[in-house]
Amino acid sequence: MLQQIEEPCSLGVHAAVVIPPTWILRARRPQNTLKASKKKKRASFKRKSSKKGPEEGRWRPFIIRPTPSPLMKPLLVFVNPKSGGNQGAKIIQSFLWYLNPRQVFDLSQGGPREALEMYRKVHNLRILACGGDGTVGWILSTLDQLRLKPPPPVAILPLGTGNDLARTLNWGGGYTDEPVSKILSHVEEGNVVQLDRWDLHAEPNPEAGPEDRDEGATDRLPLDVFNNYFSLGFDAHVTLEFHESRGWAGWAQECPQEEANPEKFNSRFRNKMFYAGTAFSDFLMGSSKDLAKHIRVVCDGTDLTPKIQDLKPQCVVFLNIPRYCAGTMPWGHPGEHHDFEPQRHDDGYLEVIGFTMTSLAALQVGGHGERLTQCREVVLTTSKAIPVQVDGEPCKLAASRIRIALRNQATMVQKAKRRSAAPLHSDQQPVPEQLRIQVSRVSMHDYEALHYDKEQLKEASVPLGTVVVPGDSDLELCRAHIERLQQEPDGAGAKSPTCQKLSPKWCFLDATTASRFYRIDRAQEHLNYVTEIAQDEIYILDPELLGASARPDLPTPTSPLPTSPCSPTPRNGQVFRAGEELIEAAKRNDFCKLQELHRAGGDLMHRDERSRTLLHHAVSTGSKDVVRYLLDHAPPEILDAVEENGETCLHQAAALGQRTICHYIVEAGASLMKTDQQGDTPRQRAEKAQDTELAAYLENRQHYQMIQREDQETAV
Repeated sequence: MLQQIEEPCSLGVHAAVVIPPTWILRARRPQNTLKASKKKKRASFKRKSSKKGPEEGRWRPFIIRPTPSPLMKPLLVFVNPKSGGNQGAKIIQSFLWYLNPRQVFDLSQGGPREALEMYRKVHNLRILACGGDGTVGWILSTLDQLRLKPPPPVAILPLGTGNDLARTLNWGGGYTDEPVSKILSHVEEGNVVQLDRWDLHAEPNPEAGPEDRDEGATDRLPLDVFNNYFSLGFDAHVTLEFHESRGWAGWAQECPQEEANPEKFNSRFRNKMFYAGTAFSDFLMGSSKDLAKHIRVVCDGTDLTPKIQDLKPQCVVFLNIPRYCAGTMPWGHPGEHHDFEPQRHDDGYLEVIGFTMTSLAALQVGGHGERLTQCREVVLTTSKAIPVQVDGEPCKLAASRIRIALRNQATMVQKAKRRSAAPLHSDQQPVPEQLRIQVSRVSMHDYEALHYDKEQLKEASVPLGTVVVPGDSDLELCRAHIERLQQEPDGAGAKSPTCQKLSPKWCFLDATTASRFYRIDRAQEHLNYVTEIAQDEIYILDPELLGASARPDLPTPTSPLPTSPCSPTPRNGQVFRAGEELIEAAKRNDFCKLQELHRAGGDLMHRDERSRTLLHHAVSTGSKDVVRYLLDHAPPEILDAVEENGETCLHQAAALGQRTICHYIVEAGASLMKTDQQGDTPRQRAEKAQDTELAAYLENRQHYQMIQREDQETAV
């Protein structure tokens, strides 16, 4: 390709966000010879003592000399490799491929300050923060310190656990598998909005007596500013227990501290399970039930203490954004309250909400807390040590007087909804009034195996029915039509080839805008039109869909054999042969054959000569579909059945590192305390296999089972 060496590079489809190589100049390291050092000794001394500080005088391998262009939106990408089950470490490679490597930064290598200083003179700069809400707060605090004018707007690629700020700005609740190219387009097209940021000033309460002091409490808050919320009581106690278990004191003002046990908490699912177990134990202890007796709240000069004492909340939240606790809406939806103004993240007001244990539980199913007030300033006084949290960073704060006031407004990027839906077939045609679209669903097994091959995945999909929706429908509206498919006995869905109903966890697949299928976050469905992800057929992913019967490479299951009471009873030899065929089907991962034999009367509890059940064999082959089928149709005894060496199927799955199958078996109710002949539990088998993530998950679930057992024994 020598003939192309002289051709100018167009920087590709993302040229508007790529830093051109011509902007980057290599900086020579200053020579440190003895002669030069003697001549410049005095000058060197003056430079060190200058007011610029150590960061300004530090040598950098390159400098930025931008050439401003009104069409460009240069992008800085900051990736926190520890966020979201270590997703950041994987995604940083993709950004290095699509962008100039000099504009992609690993936050674990010194933080964002140095990069922001280098690029501070770049016109129209944008920032992409890849991490959780704590990562975003870290970058915003650094921007405050540098006082960039104008401050660059910050977009978010959510990799953490809660991601409430990312949900508020339409970036979704977590990264799944959206192409990086698509993310870069969203950042470039996003709308610039403002976000209120609130100052926290805490000082010891002089009226608190010595008897109210707690040796484990601190006089300082973990952060002096918050973007999402500040809360005290039950939720802060649960978060504090979680952080103490992972050995992490939280994000400092400049950079995050190292985790003592990061390998135990590198999964979003496991983190949520730990939160659930801690919340359950806190509920039993009732540690937050007297919160109202020890706090005084004054909002804009109005004392809310009597109202709080009447409510007797176990948690009080001062909320800046609509989302809280991994996507819930504690203030409620805009149409539900008429005594207050609609909630906004840029109006200079905080929402104050009280939660009882009942309203906290209802929060997860669409409920809301007790709306107390909207205010610009809060003075909160506590009379004893109480757990508090600032944007998810908890501590046990000694009796204090806390003042909350507006600090400033940060500039953010909000993911935009496209203004008009593209027509189905031709750009010259108007959007039709109604669309008639075939709906097909895909199993997780097929998606994991074929999502890079669009044609094969389309062939593997199972038709679900047909929906008729308005031409300008977004995916939220389309979801409602799809969920009604199997509820209408006379509708289009009645002739669906599969009788298995949709699970609550299904999601849409984008089949048109990339070289492969990818999942669409449910929190982003209102941003996507039906015509943007489908042409004549719309595809959905159902993680609980069993089998892959629509795939051409698998045999089609035959009609089930008669199983009426009048059928002749099979002889012993026939029963033995049927059992052997079941074992062979499980070994070969032949889901259709296994289903056919079961319908013909096969015993799913059949064992081979080593006392291995069908579930043992299915785990050995790693067949998720067969495992799910056996868990749904076999007697519960199969979960804890042991083979000749004392292993259950969970022991086997843990030793093989099969995380998804372990999750299926644990959720079905398998015991985590059973030991094999060597005295190992499933968790210990995972540890021996050096799968720390799986071992931590099993340890967490084992702890939760023990709590449930103790609670049952106490009830008895």
